Amino acid sequence: MTGPQLTKGGQRVLAAASDLFYAKGIHAVGVDTIAATAGVTKKTLYDRFGSKDELVAAYLRARDERWRRWLTDATGHGRPAERLLASFDALDQWLREESPRGCSFLNALAELPDPAHPARAVITGQKRWLRDHLQQLAAPAFPQPRRLAERLLLLHEGAVAGFQTGAVSEPVQQAKAVAAELIQREAEQVAAAET
Repeated sequence: MTGPQLTKGGQRVLAAASDLFYAKGIHAVGVDTIAATAGVTKKTLYDRFGSKDELVAAYLRARDERWRRWLTDATGHGRPAERLLASFDALDQWLREESPRGCSFLNALAELPDPAHPARAVITGQKRWLRDHLQQLAAPAFPQPRRLAERLLLLHEGAVAGFQTGAVSEPVQQAKAVAAELIQREAEQVAAAET
């Protein structure tokens, strides 16, 4: 996921950009502000990342790596249904502790309409990875794991929107309850097919 090893200056630039992009938005933050916050020159920023667009992509890649570790750790144990439902608990904790402004990928997507922007591939890749991870969790127990994973992904994303807008109380736990019903129906279909 990550590119070449960053120098200390590059690490400071990425850390500053990550904090600023998430808190204020990508377009609201210029390279002058990022460089000043990181304590480096603009030349250092451009030497390490090439452009602001590439820095945005690096910010999202780093965020994606953290999320993948977080979710993989949280869903590493138990039966398939338990692991799938644990993904919602992990999401709930992530939003409360790591993403109070909601999904950094969807926030970035709203600011980056150009499909050729280098960050767009990172955003799409992050959502596809989540779908594929859910599919892998479902595969040992459910005959149509892709379909189930896609439905659970929609519940995840809806929960994030509910959290971000404040339009729904306890959106992730409500999404988890719907997911539990969906998983139960799938399990009952599997059991009925086996009898």
